[in-house]
Amino acid sequence: MGMMQEFKKFAMRGNVVDMAVGIVIGGAFGKIVSSLVGDVIMPPLGMLVSNVDFTQLSLTLREASEGVEAVTLGYGAFLKAVVDFVIIAFAIFMVVKGMNTLKKKEEEKPAPAPAPPKEEVLLTEIRDLLKAGR
Repeated sequence: MGMMQEFKKFAMRGNVVDMAVGIVIGGAFGKIVSSLVGDVIMPPLGMLVSNVDFTQLSLTLREASEGVEAVTLGYGAFLKAVVDFVIIAFAIFMVVKGMNTLKKKEEEKPAPAPAPPKEEVLLTEIRDLLKAGR
């Protein structure tokens, strides 16, 4: 089988397509959460902590001098990324928890009673015919 045919077979499998859709939706979800954190959660939080813009928080390791830029650690951006992660992780946790609950309910359903063997069915029919004939 040629490499292109093998790749086509691989790419068209259901799991690969599902994974690709999940990645695209996950990327869009990540942007939504980043906006939620950066534009909705962090500003009021910054207001509560004396009007601090978390994205601007940094620690200067070396001041700027004659044509050399300052060296800083942008821990505010890191804090924002941590909040993004926590929200995304919680959302994924809730989705997985919901799926596990649905799966558990399916597993708890009692299995239908097995069908009686053919002999038993035939004997029951013969018995019913004999009763009806009397």
